[in-house]
Amino acid sequence: MKKELKISQGHNLSDPEKIRLNKFIANSGVCSRREADNLIKAGAVMVNGKIVTELGTKISPTDKVQYGDQTINREKLRYILLNKPKGFITTLDDPQKRKTVISLIANACKERIYPVGRLDRNTTGLLLFTNDGIIAKKLTHPRYGVKKIYRVGLDKALNKTDFQKIVDGLSLEDGFIKIDGLEYVGEGKDKKDIGIALHSGQNRIVRKIFEHFGYKIIKLDRVFYAGLTKKNLPRGHWRFLEDFEINHLKMISNKP
Repeated sequence: MKKELKISQGHNLSDPEKIRLNKFIANSGVCSRREADNLIKAGAVMVNGKIVTELGTKISPTDKVQYGDQTINREKLRYILLNKPKGFITTLDDPQKRKTVISLIANACKERIYPVGRLDRNTTGLLLFTNDGIIAKKLTHPRYGVKKIYRVGLDKALNKTDFQKIVDGLSLEDGFIKIDGLEYVGEGKDKKDIGIALHSGQNRIVRKIFEHFGYKIIKLDRVFYAGLTKKNLPRGHWRFLEDFEINHLKMISNKP
């Protein structure tokens, strides 16, 4: 039986390099701070081989933290934005040896990062990668209503009747879908070139909306995601997020 270790909160306050255990766990991307507190109280976390159950415990950078059989490493949090080209699938590895988005950012950083949500193989545009598990989880949760804007190229002109039906909302197999906005791109002369804004994170939802009315999507490009845009980011290229962009994502994920 593993010995339980209780460390007083005041014992660690004098060392500025020490960090609260729940924050350490959250920064590693395992879970949120609140969830980390629950793991600690349940006796599921060990520090240097001993169970820690006291909330507020602080640890040193050299301490070994384990959750189950997993050793938790404190990684630098990374946030990378990719302008995804067509023909790449959103997965870490593919048994069929198809091209993956991970190959496009292979040398970006030493930390292991993951795509937030997904874009299908033939969809282009903004795709976020991070090892920040808290932000990734919240950005993909319907509760936080992350805004996305797509530019859609259709096989035929979108008529006014179908345009209004999409604006009014429609029922699909996934349930009732209400979008945030719909418009013809530019001066509106090309009725096949559409912009659509929505919060829904359902899989392939944009394609389903237009296919419901008998339209085929020829091109689909995500041009806006959670406040991020494609400005100065050519297709197939990536960049690290600026501090103000990271702070914006944190503000979104901190909404009650």
